[in-house]
Amino acid sequence: MPEAEKQSSSTARPLKIVQVLPALNSGGVERGTVELARELVLGGHTSVVISSGGRMVDGLLAEGSEHISFPVHRKSLWSLLQVRPMRRLLESLAADVVHVRSRAPAWIVWLAWRRMNPATRPRLVSTFHGMYSVNFYSAVMARAEHLIAISDCVKNYITTNYKADERRISLIPRGLDPAAFNREACTPEWKKELFRQYPQLQNKHIILMPGRLTRWKGQEAFLEMMSRLIRLRQDCHGVVVGDAEPGKQHYFDELLAMRSSLGLDEAVTFVGHRSDIAQFYGLASVTCHMSNKEEPFGRTVPESLASGTPVVAYDRGGASESLNVGFPQGLVAPDDIVGFAARVADVIDADAVLTLPESYYLSSQLASTLAVYRRLLAE
Repeated sequence: MPEAEKQSSSTARPLKIVQVLPALNSGGVERGTVELARELVLGGHTSVVISSGGRMVDGLLAEGSEHISFPVHRKSLWSLLQVRPMRRLLESLAADVVHVRSRAPAWIVWLAWRRMNPATRPRLVSTFHGMYSVNFYSAVMARAEHLIAISDCVKNYITTNYKADERRISLIPRGLDPAAFNREACTPEWKKELFRQYPQLQNKHIILMPGRLTRWKGQEAFLEMMSRLIRLRQDCHGVVVGDAEPGKQHYFDELLAMRSSLGLDEAVTFVGHRSDIAQFYGLASVTCHMSNKEEPFGRTVPESLASGTPVVAYDRGGASESLNVGFPQGLVAPDDIVGFAARVADVIDADAVLTLPESYYLSSQLASTLAVYRRLLAE
């Protein structure tokens, strides 16, 4: 973003921004919404988030945003009953911009918004956080006045499948908070407490696998890779950070059984959901990204690089994009588990040079997003 545009954004009038998403429990979309809300407040803007609620609401409120509970999470025709109440809510809020981040809320908001007075209604923005299935239901995300893509592969997906004019699309990577993800996050006190809980991690090269436990994230491939890595190096220990999705506990049980069948009970530890993932990045020798399909962004890649830890990942999707600019030596051919294990072994002893462009930080995301809002308001 040009410096002159950043300066004009910082000196222009404060805005009132409404973000809408299904819920505020956990996940990348939720974290991104809360982080942008915090940055908006710090920049002197008014931030409102509409969702069905969740465990992240308290933190959102503590950081100065307003939260409005609204049943925008249901993927059902009954949700159409919420269109008129949503229209009344948006009219009462008198916001400058409404920013939708998921398909179910986008339908409610768009149906409400299109019947509002064009002269006074807010501008409508959507963020494509994923490569949604191509159908009528998903197409609502392309009905906004301006679209934000979180990676090049997502932008290409939008133009290919929804025929959106590129002038209506801005590429804005999800930004990370340098105060949270940095080389100083992993303190001696934190490590001491962790080793008290998990003594098996001491004096080992930690090979980190972050992400919720779900089949496409690649935990099974990680276990296979660890079984090969341990043959190359006995000084490594795998750590899986993340818990199973609601109703998917059986997948965790499958992973435990697979760990035992591969003889990895003493070499891989599952630590469940953790709020101290930044510290785990700092502890690790290598972070792994092994999703078995194209991931729209792959947030763990820039987070780990910002924390000073190299990443090894399959060369596809958004994860490939950020690793290409931050640590291209970590890229491996998709689904090549043997090559992946060999690359991890090499990276452990390598003098890795890690870089991360400014565009992957929150300050750049906020400036670029505000520029989108202001361009729309100026039209």
